[in-house]
Amino acid sequence: MLRPEKKPAKKNVCVLFGGVSSEHEVSLLSARTVLDNIDTEKYRVFPVGIRKDGRWFLHTGENWELTEGTWEFNPGNKPAFLSPDGNFGLVTIAGKNFYTQKLDCVFPVLHGVNGEDGSIQGLAQLAKIPCVGCGMQACVCTMDKYITKLIAAAEGVRQAAYVRFSGNDDSTDLEMLADNLPFPYPVFVKPCKTGSSIGISKVKDREGLFPAVKLALRYDCGVLIEECVKGREIEVAVLGNREPLASACGEIVTRSEFYDYESKYLNDSAELLMPAPIPEEKSNEIRDLALRVFKAAGCTGMSRVDFFLTDSGEVVFNEINTIPGFTSISMYPNLFELGGIGKKELVSRLIEAAMEAGRNG
Repeated sequence: MLRPEKKPAKKNVCVLFGGVSSEHEVSLLSARTVLDNIDTEKYRVFPVGIRKDGRWFLHTGENWELTEGTWEFNPGNKPAFLSPDGNFGLVTIAGKNFYTQKLDCVFPVLHGVNGEDGSIQGLAQLAKIPCVGCGMQACVCTMDKYITKLIAAAEGVRQAAYVRFSGNDDSTDLEMLADNLPFPYPVFVKPCKTGSSIGISKVKDREGLFPAVKLALRYDCGVLIEECVKGREIEVAVLGNREPLASACGEIVTRSEFYDYESKYLNDSAELLMPAPIPEEKSNEIRDLALRVFKAAGCTGMSRVDFFLTDSGEVVFNEINTIPGFTSISMYPNLFELGGIGKKELVSRLIEAAMEAGRNG
């Protein structure tokens, strides 16, 4: 008599969202997409939200509460945290009782500081839990735009010229810098460690440099002043570990001064072209460069790599994002969907890549 084939046990996956970051709201949008597309036939999901004040809660409500801004107030939420002790996993508090749940994977959907900068990845490493996306070291390096530039330079990848200003320098240093920039205006002023274009300004003259640096210093003690590269904005999504896959190229066409936070999330001033209408040989060149930067930075799992394509056909590296946006309009999931990997399959592949990296690490 044939017995029915036994289904494999579901893997326990903790999806982290929110976070103590200026990108908290973007994280909620991205996490909603992940939670809506995770395969509940394969995975038992534990959604854990981190409020802006740093408190963690196991969310027991519906996914839509994340994007409606009501998840924090669900009465069923329970205080929770990841234990750095590998014997416990997810710890949930109910009254005076503590409950532990072993985890097979952590999926951080935490954009910006305290999530994308190696913090959560380091905690997962201590807890011996595989973590979706890049490891701690790669996250630390790529979160800092200055360190990323050093990596790209060592790899021989063309990028925008820049100078770095520190919040520890005084106003006289900034005055001297403003008088001796090695490239002309306009320039871009960026905090070294933010994403989603937060704190970034396009500066047209010397007078505009000072308020732009002051704004950037609100988000980080390091600031980059970068030459303005005139070109089309091209992005590539990367997936995998030892043999990563590069998606087709996508192009961002924006009617704003640049692809800022409002263009990305709050209005329809940007158009996403997928695939990017560029020659095949140029597309292949950009995809190859994306993989080079991904590998040079020690990335695994996922990243989005951004470039400029100038009118003369020169490819200029811009930045790499290790937890790219996962919203309905984000380039990362949509580029893979264009290539036949739907969001549900993509989420599964990311989880499997994390567990594979954990086994091999």
